[in-house]
Amino acid sequence: MRALIVAILILAAGVFRLSAANETDQEVEARKAALDLAGAFSNDGFKMRDGHWCGTIKSHDHALIAVNLYAGNQYWFSVGATAPAKKLAVDVYDENGKQVATESYTSGEKAAAGFSPTNSGQYYVMVALAEGEASSVCFVYSYK
Repeated sequence: MRALIVAILILAAGVFRLSAANETDQEVEARKAALDLAGAFSNDGFKMRDGHWCGTIKSHDHALIAVNLYAGNQYWFSVGATAPAKKLAVDVYDENGKQVATESYTSGEKAAAGFSPTNSGQYYVMVALAEGEASSVCFVYSYK
């Protein structure tokens, strides 16, 4: 059922691309949190991708971010938020809307998911605000 929802969301053009538009102070704070979390993966040899996505997510809502990934690489998708966010979730879906298995990390206003695709192509990262009120959120990702 969840895969069907993702497929519908993809078709509804609710997909965000990575960008670097003007940011609010809250988005800058969310990006700091995301970069802080992503920095932990750099200790394991992961490199940061250029670009990020920032925006506001409402309670029990989500953003869907399209990313192009390459087979053989490893990826970590890191998300940070500002208060009043309390819990974030990160899930990854393939181009057909099927959820892929990931390693997960979550700690309050920070969350991450990591995996290695077996096929190159477009994937979708769903960032969800599982608990808390509308908050600024920022997404970055790393690879090796």
